[in-house]
Amino acid sequence: MAKATAKAGSDPTLARNRQASHEYAILETFEAGIELAGTEVKALRDGRTQLREGYVRIENGEAWLLGVNIAEYTQGHRRNHEPQRRRRLLLHRREIQYLGAKVAQQGLTLVPLRIYLKRNRIKLEFGLARGKKLWDKRQAIAERDARRDVERITARAQRLG
Repeated sequence: MAKATAKAGSDPTLARNRQASHEYAILETFEAGIELAGTEVKALRDGRTQLREGYVRIENGEAWLLGVNIAEYTQGHRRNHEPQRRRRLLLHRREIQYLGAKVAQQGLTLVPLRIYLKRNRIKLEFGLARGKKLWDKRQAIAERDARRDVERITARAQRLG
């Protein structure tokens, strides 16, 4: 009998960067594997990570995940991992070259969106993003509120219907 990667009905997402969609306009998303130590995997499965300050940088033909805090594993030993260390991302060379060229354009950055399980492998979803200005954020909030109002009115009309 095959072993399930996640419990029935549960989300395989281990960590999510909720601020990313508010702070950035996500243009494209990509998936990459992450080179991790054993205690990092256990800490991620415990949900002890922070993606908010994280970013991806392309250096010397390699992609690196920086600024992500994976807390030390509480039941780890003296060779426990460093919480703020650089982690290499596993991408194809063409993807790295493409991303390097896009980031060289003014105003684009690579932002981690979520860390999740896929067939018992830990993956990172990150986005090619452009920073939003204050008025962009206000506009997005106004659109979201307008959508909620419309949904509320249609739901009320259907109930009374």
